[in-house]
Amino acid sequence: MVVEPFASDKREENHIAVGRVFYSASQMLCIPHSLAHSGPALGAQAGQERLRKVIVDDGGFSRFRRATETPFNLILEARP
Repeated sequence: MVVEPFASDKREENHIAVGRVFYSASQMLCIPHSLAHSGPALGAQAGQERLRKVIVDDGGFSRFRRATETPFNLILEARP
């Protein structure tokens, strides 16, 4: 299970109050941490399709789906 901040695959749909907070936190915490570890630097607003690419294509998982969502989080399931 992967729990990520809720984000749409379309950036323009993420410009809501919560999305702005997630983008701010992402700039200060998520992206620098990922870059320091040679990661993809997706940030907190990656969206389901970008996460699918990293988890399935690059991570070696074969099954991936959105298990559920809340107004603040995406809960994704990845299986080998």
